[in-house]
Amino acid sequence: MHWEKHARRLADEVVRPESRWYGPLATIPRHHFVPRWWQSGAQGWELHDGQADAEAWMGAAYADRTLVTRVGSLHADDAESGVVAQGFPTSSSTLPGLVVAMHRHAMLTDDCRVLVTTGSGYGTALMCRRLCPAQVTSVDVDPQLVEKAGSRLDSIGLRPRLEVADITGPLPGEYDRIISTVSVRPVPASWLEALRPGGRLVTTIAGTGLVLTADKTADGGAAGRIEQSPAGFMRTRHGADYDPPTSEVWAVSERAEGEEISTDRYPLLYPTDAWDVMSMLALAVPDIEYRCQEDGDSRTVWLLHADGSWARATATSFLGSPTVHQGGPRRLWRELERVRNRLNRTGTLPVYGSRAMIAPDGAVTLSRGGWTATV
Repeated sequence: MHWEKHARRLADEVVRPESRWYGPLATIPRHHFVPRWWQSGAQGWELHDGQADAEAWMGAAYADRTLVTRVGSLHADDAESGVVAQGFPTSSSTLPGLVVAMHRHAMLTDDCRVLVTTGSGYGTALMCRRLCPAQVTSVDVDPQLVEKAGSRLDSIGLRPRLEVADITGPLPGEYDRIISTVSVRPVPASWLEALRPGGRLVTTIAGTGLVLTADKTADGGAAGRIEQSPAGFMRTRHGADYDPPTSEVWAVSERAEGEEISTDRYPLLYPTDAWDVMSMLALAVPDIEYRCQEDGDSRTVWLLHADGSWARATATSFLGSPTVHQGGPRRLWRELERVRNRLNRTGTLPVYGSRAMIAPDGAVTLSRGGWTATV
């Protein structure tokens, strides 16, 4: 199978030829790390098998897009042909351009000792080609993922240190850089303990599109910023799957009238379509789950929270004013309206480019102008 030309095409798409990341992108066989994957379909997550269609495999593996490798506790490698999976993605091979962007945020030097997260193992492979495998530690909470990635890395001659570890807990060593392609909230205190003086962490804040970079300070905390470019990753988990905290709320919210019915002044927005709005909302109300359904010209958006709060907004045209039903202890749509009011009033939101100060316990304070938020 002539995969090299596809890898070179991917490298040409993601970086310039003189970039230090060109070589890793052009020489790592990404298809080797994703022989099977899940793709969202009308009935759930549909299984795709690379061996069954080599052309489609090369097209998917060497496109700059994310490939979901596990849904719930079911890895694509272990699924029976024809099965349709239900649930949330729990592991993936992140789009290569974003992996490289996160690595670039780390400001690597050739002698760095780096901790990365494992997933499919592809991002670890890129780092092993950029540095020396002996400088790279890769961790994942799931033994299955570590085993699969380790076997594939070994088969192409890359042998970094691989560990099964919950990244929110104690880490196996000390590092100059920590790069997490799973999102956290707040920053784990163990990262600050494991970072060497002046070391840098790169991660995203869970529930937002905010990329956080920060350098360790003398007091044991860190100082940095929210980068201008957004990104999103799966949040940390502590077992094989995520808990379904909003399943009961969803059952109630599908058709209930709620305690409050109103008409929104703005056109209907699905928050995940607007990174800055979603991020501001998530800073005010963490852990909102979003859902969306379309039926002809009608579109309905749900905001759900494990505390029992919910909002359902339906509009029958693109610019039509949605009717909003809300229930539970908090009015989630009202919180969304506050963010949109600010955007409408000022023309911008302060999250991207904001200053970030991290206390030794991991609490993050963001600030820009007169605005502050604590994570």
